[in-house]
Amino acid sequence: MSIRHGARTRRAAAAALVAALSLSLTACGGDGDGADEKNTGTQSSGSGAPEQPEQPAQSDGGDGQESGQPLATIDGSNGFQFTLTSAVRDQGGFLTVSGVIKNTTGKGITTPVQWNGAENEVTRTGPSLGGMTLVDKKAKKRYYVLRDTDGYPLTTTGLSMFTAGQSVDFFAQFPSPPGETKSVEIQIPLMPTATIELS
Repeated sequence: MSIRHGARTRRAAAAALVAALSLSLTACGGDGDGADEKNTGTQSSGSGAPEQPEQPAQSDGGDGQESGQPLATIDGSNGFQFTLTSAVRDQGGFLTVSGVIKNTTGKGITTPVQWNGAENEVTRTGPSLGGMTLVDKKAKKRYYVLRDTDGYPLTTTGLSMFTAGQSVDFFAQFPSPPGETKSVEIQIPLMPTATIELS
């Protein structure tokens, strides 16, 4: 009789111990979830201060490309103005320079033949910006406008006569300078030299 009573007592104590352990494990699991939420930023901190959003990564380009401001404006004595709006590298190893050419005079003017470049393959394409170059002064390298397999320059063509106040978008593709090159000089025949930041 006393042996059976002792066995029942031990079983009851064991059952109570298992229940207590289950409750304590559940409570610990709840605390762990709360800690994980705090670590992942899904739950606000106890101080009630708002969480700061992550700042977007800045590109390698100049402030002009980020803010919409031009990289450079080049005013020539011939009445033409170049506004350079972007200089962007792509994964193919190219650098594309884009912008706007404007006739700032009150009369029609003709683009200078020097813009075309001197190579025979380029001159046969007619008026273009094939004579534009980029200079990496630090690396002492000059980059010319790329040509396709037929020798045509990868740049805006057909630039001949500008009416008074006319603006035309342009582009020119160059081999991309190495990643450590952050800026280059752009040289357009008969125009002042300007330095632009690369993206």
